[in-house]
Amino acid sequence: MSEPCIAAMDGGGTKTLLVIARQDSTIVEIRRGAGSNPFDQPLWRSVLENLLGNLPSSLEAVSFGLAGYGESETLRSRQDEAVNSLISVPFFIKNDVDMACTGAFAGKSGILLLSGTGSMAWGTDGHKRQCRVGGWGALFGDEGSAFWIGRKALSLLTEILDGRNTADANFLAPFCEGAGLPKNPELCGSALLEWYASLTHERSSVAALARIVSGMAESGNLTAQHLMTDAADELAAHIKAIRTRFAGITMPWSYAGGTLQSPFLRNAIARQCGAPIKPILPPAGGGLLSAARLAGWNCEPEWIDRLAHNLHESGLSS
Repeated sequence: MSEPCIAAMDGGGTKTLLVIARQDSTIVEIRRGAGSNPFDQPLWRSVLENLLGNLPSSLEAVSFGLAGYGESETLRSRQDEAVNSLISVPFFIKNDVDMACTGAFAGKSGILLLSGTGSMAWGTDGHKRQCRVGGWGALFGDEGSAFWIGRKALSLLTEILDGRNTADANFLAPFCEGAGLPKNPELCGSALLEWYASLTHERSSVAALARIVSGMAESGNLTAQHLMTDAADELAAHIKAIRTRFAGITMPWSYAGGTLQSPFLRNAIARQCGAPIKPILPPAGGGLLSAARLAGWNCEPEWIDRLAHNLHESGLSS
């Protein structure tokens, strides 16, 4: 490829994307890999190496949004070292939620609420002032995330199975059906433990259960709706905390991550925080915008609109 191009990497806990775009905003290639969060993915460096191999010779800049970046000095140094050894063109690295925030507001002020495998909120005034809330990890944080919802659902299931909870029995059958477990309580317990024993990556597997709970809530299951409402309360607290820190500045909120594709969850948050703004660009688009600016390209609103359209056509919607 001889035409100038840029690239952006969106490295999350469950999956990692590398998107390459030309100067006219057309998408050249999308590469996909496993999760690359160094906190719980021991092969994260191999994921980066595989995705960054054989890059176009006309590449002018790369933007990285990496899960966990900046949260541990030790891991940050390792991520810096890995990228430095793999990239020879101008680049910069930021946290993946910071990159998603850039995409959602095209570099202007706002709060990006992320709920995927983990959860975090990122606020910016559109200039130099930023702050983050949450993102403390699955052990003692990530409230309202897919993992948090999945673990709550499993805990509720065990309470139903052994008789500690008789009020939410309506949760058992549809949840077990979605999870591939027996609906019969006498068979479900042993099958659940077999599932647990077979897990190779607990966090991702538990997080995947949030889709089942979300679907049940959308279908009217009251127990699932209560669980999703609890998640909404936790996520709304992230937004409120950032708005308190940016008192006097209008701070709209937007969203990213698979969990927040649930209309039920977004609506429950909106009842406390107002309606969200649809992201202008998906997280990878925020990375491409940053890389384009690093390369000195003209990133007028029309260019951003074309980029959003091309990303949507490539299957990367906001």
